[in-house]
Amino acid sequence: MKKGALLIGLFLALATFSQNSQAQGVWKSLSEVTYKISKDNFGELYVPVFSENIKKLEGKVVEADGYIIPFEGMFKPTHIILSSLPLAECFFCGSGGPETVMEVMLTSPIKYTSKRVKVRGKLTLNTADPEKLMYILKEGKLVEN
Repeated sequence: MKKGALLIGLFLALATFSQNSQAQGVWKSLSEVTYKISKDNFGELYVPVFSENIKKLEGKVVEADGYIIPFEGMFKPTHIILSSLPLAECFFCGSGGPETVMEVMLTSPIKYTSKRVKVRGKLTLNTADPEKLMYILKEGKLVEN
């Protein structure tokens, strides 16, 4: 009996590790970005230079887990900003870089939560529009945890 329980516990631990690795995997890949400095009429602009690993993800369906960033007056149930880091550490509030956040365009509205969520959608890379984040997930859906 103990042996069976141990095997089940080991299986569950490996399954959890695998799920966490996959979720962390997309953020890990997205962190492989560098920047070049470009100048325009408003000053210096940091333009992302995506690694080959990131370029391979463009147009692919990926899953990302993280925290919804609650911008005052800007939260839209079908257009959210997801951070791989908790709010206190996110790009807008703490020590995270721009590679730790993505815009998510959802096909169905969701309610704000401070808990970790997981979304799935098609990854788009942005180097041209400085008004948008460099990672955009389109056709996003909330994945049940």
